[in-house]
Amino acid sequence: MEKAFEQQPSDCIKVVIFGPESTGKTTLSRQLARYYNSVWVPEYAREYLQNVWNNERRTCEPKDLLPIAKGQMKLENELAQKASSVLICDTDLLETKVYSEAYYLGACDPILEKYALENNYDLYFLTYIDVPWEADDLRDKPNEREKMFKAFESALQEHNKPYVLLKGGKEERLKKAITHINQLLTKKW
Repeated sequence: MEKAFEQQPSDCIKVVIFGPESTGKTTLSRQLARYYNSVWVPEYAREYLQNVWNNERRTCEPKDLLPIAKGQMKLENELAQKASSVLICDTDLLETKVYSEAYYLGACDPILEKYALENNYDLYFLTYIDVPWEADDLRDKPNEREKMFKAFESALQEHNKPYVLLKGGKEERLKKAITHINQLLTKKW
C-alpha cells in the first residue's frame, strides 16, 4: 500500500505551487503549464472533497487524508510521464500534511508524514495572501489566512525545502516563477 504514496522517478523538473487556500495556486499552475507547453497536476483533494460534500454534506475528516494523498500521487506520477521538461504541481503531500496538522490538533498520519517529507521537488513557490479570498464549498478559513500562511512557510523552512515567495498580481507572480524555473532549466540542461 505504501508504494501508492511514493514519487516515481522522472527526468522533468518538478515545481510545487504551495500555500493557503485561495492564494492563486491553480491559476498560476495553469499559466505555467501553458507557458512551458507542459502539463500540470491538479489538486486531487478538491475533486475528492467536492464529491464528499456533494454526496455526504460533510467536510474533510482525518480518514480522508490517506485517500487524498494516494490520489494526489497517482495523478502526479501519471502526469510526470507526460510532462515535457517541467511538471507543475498545484499541491503536494507536504501541503496535505500542513492542513492535517492545522485542522486536527497537530496530528498527521505517519504514512502521510513520511512521504510528505521523502518526496522531492526542485522548487516550491509559496503563494502569499495578498490576493482576495474567494469563497467556495471547500474553503473555510478566510479569517485565518495569516496563520495558515505562517504554517505553510514554517513547513518549508523546517524541512529545508527550496522555495520562492510569490507576492503581487497574476502577472508579477507568473514572471517571477518563470524566471526561477528558467534558472532551473538552465542548470539541468
